[in-house]
Amino acid sequence: MLDLPSCNLKGEIPPEIGLLHQLSHLGLASNQLAGSIPASLGNLSKLYSLDLKRNLLSGLVPAALGNIPTLTRLVLIGNNLEGNLDYFLSSLSNCRQLQYLVIWGNFFTGAIPDHVGNLSTRLILFDAANNKITGRLPSTMSNLTNLQWLDLSTNLLTDEIPESFTMMENLVYLDLARNNILGPIPTQLGKLGTIQRLFLQRNRLIGSIPISFGNLSSIETINLSNNQLNSTIPASLFHLDKLIQLNLSYNSFVGALPADVTGLTQIYLIDISSNFLIGSIPESFGKLVMLIYLNLSHNSFEGSIPHKLGTLSSLASLDISSNNLSGTIPMFFANFTELTTLNLSFNRLEGQIPKNGIFSNITLQSLIGNAGLCGAPRLGFLPCHEKSHSTNKHLLKFLLPVAMVAFGTIAICIYIWIKNKLMKKGEVNASVDTTEAIGHQIVSYHELIRSTNNFSDDNMLGSGSFGKVFKGQLSSGSEVAIKVIHMHLEKAKRSFDAECRVLRMARHRNLIKIINTCSNLEFRALVLQYMPNGNLETLLHRSHDIVQLGFLERLGIMLDVSMAMEYLHHEHHEVILHRDLKPSNVLFDEDMTTHVADFGIAKLLLVDENSVVCESMPGTIGYMALEYGSLGKASRKSDVFSYGVMLLEVFTGRRPTDTMFNGELSLRQWVQQAYPAELVQVVDGQLLQGSSPSTCSIHYDFLVQVFELGLLCSSDLPRERMAFKDVVVQLMKIKAEYVKRITMTSTMAQ
Repeated sequence: MLDLPSCNLKGEIPPEIGLLHQLSHLGLASNQLAGSIPASLGNLSKLYSLDLKRNLLSGLVPAALGNIPTLTRLVLIGNNLEGNLDYFLSSLSNCRQLQYLVIWGNFFTGAIPDHVGNLSTRLILFDAANNKITGRLPSTMSNLTNLQWLDLSTNLLTDEIPESFTMMENLVYLDLARNNILGPIPTQLGKLGTIQRLFLQRNRLIGSIPISFGNLSSIETINLSNNQLNSTIPASLFHLDKLIQLNLSYNSFVGALPADVTGLTQIYLIDISSNFLIGSIPESFGKLVMLIYLNLSHNSFEGSIPHKLGTLSSLASLDISSNNLSGTIPMFFANFTELTTLNLSFNRLEGQIPKNGIFSNITLQSLIGNAGLCGAPRLGFLPCHEKSHSTNKHLLKFLLPVAMVAFGTIAICIYIWIKNKLMKKGEVNASVDTTEAIGHQIVSYHELIRSTNNFSDDNMLGSGSFGKVFKGQLSSGSEVAIKVIHMHLEKAKRSFDAECRVLRMARHRNLIKIINTCSNLEFRALVLQYMPNGNLETLLHRSHDIVQLGFLERLGIMLDVSMAMEYLHHEHHEVILHRDLKPSNVLFDEDMTTHVADFGIAKLLLVDENSVVCESMPGTIGYMALEYGSLGKASRKSDVFSYGVMLLEVFTGRRPTDTMFNGELSLRQWVQQAYPAELVQVVDGQLLQGSSPSTCSIHYDFLVQVFELGLLCSSDLPRERMAFKDVVVQLMKIKAEYVKRITMTSTMAQ
């Protein structure tokens, strides 16, 4: 036995090691060994375990390894090994004792060959995740009847999952996530009675969840998120008594949830967000006493929040935002001692906002979009008033319309009288700007109503911090984005003024442009440049068009964002802090030019570079610097932090609010743990699709530089973060060197 893990060994594996004929175990894991695997290892006829994981080994795996008849365990995790999988697996067909084959985190290419079914029938574990494997899943894989663990995630697999997979009756773990697998889920997948964990997320699966899922009696985790699944969610899914995690988010499921979900006796995480579900939230959720995380946001649930949820005392995170829920906020939420995250925004809730528990430090983002709420003046909500006597209410209902009509008539008469008087003097212009906020024309309220079809939901592009954004077409024929401010929020009015002020003064190709305004005592709106190609959030996480966002495209987007921020921080005559930099605020016009948007909480600094603004108006969770989120201290360096997080998100494909990031692990920490040797484990797999081994090597070299920049910008200490003027220089250098290397490689290949 020769086992030397983490000994900081360097250089190449000496070919002479093949002379140790009695060697039964060779372990050289977690060193800095480079070069290729020597073919002489094939002479170790008594070797049963070969562990070379987490080194810098490259090149092809020698076919000679197939000459080791006793080989039981082959572990090559986290190297730079490459070559066609057909060639590699063919050589291993002779290893009839092989039980563990672990090759994830390399650069193996090609399709999984049909002869994969010729591998040892004793094979228990096959892990080839995080490679560049293409093509379809071969049906012959079902020949591996003893296989318990199959992980092919984060590759480039396409086509459908073969129905024959349902014959692998010993499977305990199946992970096909983050590929481009098409078609429906096999109808008989429920035959896998021993399976405990099933990961099919981030593919292009369509159709429904098979009814047979109700037979998965041992299942503990199901993740089908980020697919194109539709139809209703089968009731049988809610009777799996060993299920602890269920994630169906970001699909197109329709219909109502079943009334009885009590079969999920051990469930602690449910995420069914971002679908098209309707009906009410089942009261039976209150019976799921082990539930810790519940996300039903971005659906169309109606009715009130079930009072039976009051039994969920272990709940730590609840998100039911962006639905059509009505009624009041249940007071029992204030008694939940474990509850740390609560989002009720963008519903139709009304009445008193509770004061204790989580509500004592809740932010506006958790409650915004509920016009009927009252009782939290610090967040901009009006105080609650006692109900008037019924007689006064009826009288008010009669008098209010009459008074409004009378007031309107008087206002119109005064307006006509003034207009006629001015016309006689020749002083009327076609358009008059009566505010000094913007040097643009003011568009009429009626023009905005006409252009948006009375602010129809069909025209709505999305919801911002303090309002909604609609698409409209002005009488001139121009397509515009119309941002309507929530007038019941005082901070929303201030955000209108801030955005007007910033956009009036700022002039840069990567900043959104203001076209028009509409402002009176009861209504305020910004008419902005329309961005037909959406935002970075959608392109990263919701779009299946991966062609647009290769390495160079992502680098270009982040360079444009940094140049816009450099202008705001260093080139404008007044320093402008954005304070809410995130992917959804990075928009693209018809030419895919990047534009930084949403300056609703922007702030001007009139003093030196180290100035700090102290104000309790935080940005977005996950992108806020510690000193800003907890202390309200915003500075140039807090914008740099948000940018750093966004840079990491763009190249990992993971949101900082991903469920894998909890209090003990953040996106930054996750990347830092992998930096620099194991970045292949965190980089977005889509970045390496279709690349040759030489191109992948180039990508990796520059990814190290990009992630280093992201880690610097997102440092906990503000003084350790870079300035945007230095970020721009660094990104320009990376881009120029990258283009030079890619061009040189292409020329040599020709």
